[in-house]
Amino acid sequence: MGLSFFILLKIKIINITADFSYFCKQKLKIMKTRNILIAVLAILLGIAVILIILFAQTTKKEIDIKEEIKMEEQDFTKVIFERKSVRNYTEAAVEKEKLEKLMRAGMAAPSARNLQPWEFIAVTERSILDEMADGLPYCKMLTKAPAAIIVCGNMEKAATDVDKSYWVQDCAAASQNILLAAEATGLGAVWTAAFPYQERMDVVIKTLNLPEHIIPLNVIPVGYPTGKDKAKDKFKPENIHWEKW
Repeated sequence: MGLSFFILLKIKIINITADFSYFCKQKLKIMKTRNILIAVLAILLGIAVILIILFAQTTKKEIDIKEEIKMEEQDFTKVIFERKSVRNYTEAAVEKEKLEKLMRAGMAAPSARNLQPWEFIAVTERSILDEMADGLPYCKMLTKAPAAIIVCGNMEKAATDVDKSYWVQDCAAASQNILLAAEATGLGAVWTAAFPYQERMDVVIKTLNLPEHIIPLNVIPVGYPTGKDKAKDKFKPENIHWEKW
């Protein structure tokens, strides 16, 4: 009787141990499965967060670009409306880098058949500026200007097989770019004509020792403005016509 009891007890213990072992194995499987699911969910969540961040950055970048473009458009429009003929300058010298920037802007202008028939002469030497001021009736501000840019047409580059006069339009466009760039960089400038007045062109040609195929269109004094010269509102709605006259 006692032996049977112990045998039954041992069997019971073995069964309980087996059941417990099975339970533990199943528990481990469940935990492993759960851990795998948690890991997968964590990875997916991480990917989702990264995608959201990238999307947000892209959207912000697009917004920033649009705002920047909008700001640039506003600034450019302001430059156009604020441009003025500046004839009064401070004694501050104009940096060579800024003069180069103005001439670079001039070269960005459109030209007939892209011939780019322009030449630019930058002058900062006082004796040359004074000599031109003395000979040009409407360029007396050169005595105060620290620099000048002379825009010229190169007849060897002009559309000679069609019409030489295109160089005037091309160089005029370049000159306007220079005036706008001056306004945009805090400088002041004014267009004073040389062409088509032969006596004025002769002064510039002689002073700058220009060769025969180079024709001066204008002399543009450049300097830092005193603030005396102001922009003018030239808008006249009566000069605008829609569709037909």
